[in-house]
Amino acid sequence: MTALKTEITRADIIPPAEYAKERAARRKALVEVKKHRRVSVGPYATFYFENYDTMWQQIHEMLHIEKGGEEQIADELRAYNPLIPKGRELVATVMFEIDNPVQRQTFLTRLGGVEETMQLQFAGHTVQARPEADVERTNEEGKASSVHFMHFDFTDAQVAAFRTPGTQVVVAFTHPNYGHMAVMPERVREELAKDFA
Repeated sequence: MTALKTEITRADIIPPAEYAKERAARRKALVEVKKHRRVSVGPYATFYFENYDTMWQQIHEMLHIEKGGEEQIADELRAYNPLIPKGRELVATVMFEIDNPVQRQTFLTRLGGVEETMQLQFAGHTVQARPEADVERTNEEGKASSVHFMHFDFTDAQVAAFRTPGTQVVVAFTHPNYGHMAVMPERVREELAKDFA
């Protein structure tokens, strides 16, 4: 078994021309990977569980689109490395997706503090999400961001329970205005179990 990669370094970044040639194939391959790293909860929220591969792709996409050169590489590594699981955690980008801008604005205004209400429940355990500390996700007016970067920190016992085949994992919000939960598909649990060292 190869060692779990928990950080992207400058040496992992391929030249832009090489990435451009491989881009279509790499994006297609990642769609398959991401299919088993996603859980929808309630009508608007989706948890996209990140790993080395998803963040590697994200960095290369940003470099491909923005063409910022060497200076941009350092910025992207700083931005995306914290979102790679470090061996005893799962990391998710949580997005509230509502197409209608007026409806989205109204909805997010009622969702302040939602980043404190996300959790995973399984086998008698509750793992509370910890928001990425980069920026405040709820503003002074109580409006939530539509994108959140969340860490789920596990103990060894929780890792063992999560890894047990057939363990039912519930992804939940306990927010008064978004009290939704969903059972994680077994195929997703299997995939995420590989994120632990």
